[in-house]
Amino acid sequence: MDIEQRQAELIDAFVKQASTHNGSALATVILDATSHPSLFAFSEILAVPNVVELGGTENSVYLDMLRLFAHGTWSDYKSNVDRLPQLVPDQALKLKQLTVLTLAETNKVLPYDQLMQELDVTNVRELEDFLINECMYAGIVRGKLDQLRRCFEVQFAAGRDLRPGQLGCMIQTLSNWLGTSDNLLLSIQEKIKWADTMSELDKKHRKEVEERVEEVKKSFSVKADIDFRGHEEIYSEPGGVMDYEEDRSRPKRRRHPIS
Repeated sequence: MDIEQRQAELIDAFVKQASTHNGSALATVILDATSHPSLFAFSEILAVPNVVELGGTENSVYLDMLRLFAHGTWSDYKSNVDRLPQLVPDQALKLKQLTVLTLAETNKVLPYDQLMQELDVTNVRELEDFLINECMYAGIVRGKLDQLRRCFEVQFAAGRDLRPGQLGCMIQTLSNWLGTSDNLLLSIQEKIKWADTMSELDKKHRKEVEERVEEVKKSFSVKADIDFRGHEEIYSEPGGVMDYEEDRSRPKRRRHPIS
């Protein structure tokens, strides 16, 4: 089963549980959801009316905690630790995994120093073990560990829940991309049209050259034929060329000395 299908099934199961529980029982559902090792999306659970109604009650901290797992990072938790329930080890691990996904949203090369600071990791070995065992093996990221450059090169990262206001930014980004794509397509079409025009001109020029070559060939052929016929007439005319044997048989005149 792939990670997307597993996510969908888990989300559906927790949404159904959240829809049928209230108060402290609902807080337990939230704890289970944020501790589950295979669940990394929480916006659907956040949208359940029973969950929304936790706001302003004695269990409102669990609503805040669910929002933290939907949109926050480990640093956000440390900044608000006094106002949130203490995390169990599985929750702490999950939030650190989500933190890597957040960092990978905007940067495809993550320096080790930045990762160690954001995840509260003290050494490179511990960081690399976390990235391999808890992130790559979990299927939420793929990438390359570059020990020489001390960075993690991200090739793929699973998406997180959209933060409030992020949807508008994404729509604007996609609109800009669409506009750029339309302009690029128009430019490509113009270049294709120009190439077709040049191809037709080239064909026309080539045809003209071939026709000119044929004319020159015909001209040379006619001239050669005329020259050949002229020489043939000269050599075939009577008396045109004196016969050598006839010339030898004639008596030669004797020259008389001048007295």
